[in-house]
Amino acid sequence: MTPTDLPIYELESALLASLEEQGRVVVSAPTGSGKSTQIPRMLLRHGLLNTGEVIVLQPRRLAARMLAQRVAQEEGSALGEIVGYQIRLESRVSARTKIRYVTEGILLRKMSFDPTLKGVSVLVFDEFHERHLHGDITLARAKQIQATIRPDLKIVVMSATLSADTLVKYLEPCSHIESVGRSYPVDISYLTRSPNFDREGVWDVATQGAVDLATKTDGDLLVFMPGAYEIGRTVSALESHRALKGFEVFPLHGELAPERQDAAVRPGTGRKIIVSTNVAETSLTIAGVTGVIDAGLARMARFDSRRGINTLLIDKISRASADQRAGRAGRTQAGQCLRLWSERDHADRPAYEKPEVHRVDLAESVLTLKASGIDRIDTFPWFEAPEPAARERAEQLLADLGATESHGDRSITEMGKRMLKFPAHPRYARMLLEADQRGCAKVVALMAALTQGRNFLLRDVSGAIDRARDERWGNEESSDFFRLMRAWEYAHENRYSVEACRALGVHAQGARQVGPLFAQLLKITEKEGLSLAEAVPDSEICKCILAGFSDQLARRLDRGTMRCELVHNRRGVLARESSVQEAGLLVAAEISEIEGRGGELNVLLSMATAVEESWLAELFPDDLRETNTVIYDEDTRRVIVRRERRFRDLVLESKATAGVPPEDAAARLLAIRVQSGEIKLKTWTEAVDRWITRVNCLARFFPELEVSPLTPEDRLMLVEQICLGSFGARELKDKPVMPVLKDWLRAEQLAVIDDYLPERVELPNGRRARITYGEQGSPILSARVQDVIGLTNAFTLGIGRLAVRWELLAPNQRPVQLTDDLDGFWSGAYRDVRAQLAGRYPKHNWPPVASD
Repeated sequence: MTPTDLPIYELESALLASLEEQGRVVVSAPTGSGKSTQIPRMLLRHGLLNTGEVIVLQPRRLAARMLAQRVAQEEGSALGEIVGYQIRLESRVSARTKIRYVTEGILLRKMSFDPTLKGVSVLVFDEFHERHLHGDITLARAKQIQATIRPDLKIVVMSATLSADTLVKYLEPCSHIESVGRSYPVDISYLTRSPNFDREGVWDVATQGAVDLATKTDGDLLVFMPGAYEIGRTVSALESHRALKGFEVFPLHGELAPERQDAAVRPGTGRKIIVSTNVAETSLTIAGVTGVIDAGLARMARFDSRRGINTLLIDKISRASADQRAGRAGRTQAGQCLRLWSERDHADRPAYEKPEVHRVDLAESVLTLKASGIDRIDTFPWFEAPEPAARERAEQLLADLGATESHGDRSITEMGKRMLKFPAHPRYARMLLEADQRGCAKVVALMAALTQGRNFLLRDVSGAIDRARDERWGNEESSDFFRLMRAWEYAHENRYSVEACRALGVHAQGARQVGPLFAQLLKITEKEGLSLAEAVPDSEICKCILAGFSDQLARRLDRGTMRCELVHNRRGVLARESSVQEAGLLVAAEISEIEGRGGELNVLLSMATAVEESWLAELFPDDLRETNTVIYDEDTRRVIVRRERRFRDLVLESKATAGVPPEDAAARLLAIRVQSGEIKLKTWTEAVDRWITRVNCLARFFPELEVSPLTPEDRLMLVEQICLGSFGARELKDKPVMPVLKDWLRAEQLAVIDDYLPERVELPNGRRARITYGEQGSPILSARVQDVIGLTNAFTLGIGRLAVRWELLAPNQRPVQLTDDLDGFWSGAYRDVRAQLAGRYPKHNWPPVASD
């Protein structure tokens, strides 16, 4: 089959017409239809790239390179000439390049430094349904650029599974064209139970699945695994299984050399098994595959709140991703798919992956946007807006790192622009910049690699392992990072031997995964020309950690416990196993929230580094300040002045002074304690609360009197006035309250409150009855039944304008009836009430009802 036979060519005319008319088009086409390779070729062939190039965004580096190579072959040119690719740390392009495949971060950074996109005619967003954060943001920026300075720019968005309606509406005016593609049926089967891959290797389960599937289909097999390590183990298991000797086995993932990646997708002479990450799920079509074994796992970017960074963690894929993977078996003929989980497990999986904008840290993307001149992130036209709390967290972190200003719109600083040169989380970009000044970038690169995956240094180990660690690594008092580094070096020296690692409580697989990332980070530091010296004092390395985690600086509250106070008004407890137990000031690279008894959250600080206060002045001089602060001292129960030294909002030292606090500030602090009940005013009795309620009723029932109701805020303000001139709880104890409260009313309002809304009224028999007022409803007059005999509804308050509710009491003052209609009570309910009360209280006079 030639490329022009692919289903996507059904849309060629509609695509060109849409781009000519509106400049924006959404293409819906299933995997294998040819959209990733052929749409760029259509643009080239029909002259849309005569004055510029097409940039094709790919979510993955491996796919970008391999698609570029395939299209270059189809165009009959060398890779890097007409067709090229550009990914992090690698580029094959030239002045002649017209079709450039790039990863999403590359284009977003290009937009930051060249918002006009000079030399770019068309942007193609491939696999947009995967909803990567960079893809979302880059599309929004492209839309802005096209609508303002580049109306000639064309935008194509391609998706295999995403519902197009929302996307088309977002891009209006925009066309939508769709290809149904061509595929064959795939028979999907499940395991009877979902395996526990923590106890049995996923590679062993997959190998058995391949043995079963090999007899049910005559084509090649494709095995999906979450990462390079699992792929390596699976390849070994497949190659050693006797029943699969006729197959050639190939790994396929981004860490392989290009020639090994090419070998995996190149047509062979015999049957083969390709073991791949999810790069083969959508972006690449591998010819000849008729069987898929799916582990149902993938490495997914998620914000790790403990470390304050994004991490790649293994998680279950969605049902939509599983369907994409299964469809790989039906490209050329009917196929088979075995899912290594149960049918019940499948039903419990989410329909789609949650978009990255809702599950990763936004700091790096926000910094890139600010570099483009977009300071107001809250008004940015997101395709799907992040949660405000996540956006604010990112902005606060960037300000803490010095990447943006700490005030106003938080525009980018020179430091922030330098940090953008590193394709790493801003925390580690800031650490690497600091490390360059101190000659320890290699060590910091290792630290960054150590924290990206699972913690491979096991906690809560036996006493024997603890002693073995001390003998091997010695005592460490500066930083938990140093012990982690020594643990990795030990595992690396022992070639990640499971036995050797177990002896010191090291998770061998987790330690193994550090190496490739460390090598990648070293490559970045070398490219940027950073100093890679290693023989530097530990204190210089610790300063780099502080530079990246200054927002997690903590001060020990006391020496007797591990309790700490942190920046941004947080509290936590230093982990028992931390090596910096004696530090008064520390920075925690991990903060965990652990639910304790009764649902209480305990905040645990780990991966800690001891810090000296002088380092704060050295690295963050603008964030250190001394101020006089007025506080309420809990011990003396007085308002005092303290001289405080602060790092941002964290108090490093506080000393009482002999100064007299300002009266208004003292009154405000005392009033807050009065409102909370911490300080009692002897003269603030229930009668005061009743008076306030009557004032509010006066305002509600008689608006012509123009009385302002007393809100909670007003009450606090009045309490402040009562407290004015006092500095401690003892002085307030007997202070009069009513003179201040009565000033709330004008003289004429105060003169009529008892007439309009009295607290008690005299009944015809001379007894006085209590009236209760509430914030809602009518006043309630409480009186014994025998005291109101003969009274009617004509009894009112407020100079005859306000009816009351009657709470009728027995002789023992307990309520027996609540009514709005006293006349109706006498003619109705009184008969039963009289019979009941006369039996209990025979000595009282109970006149008969009217009909008796």
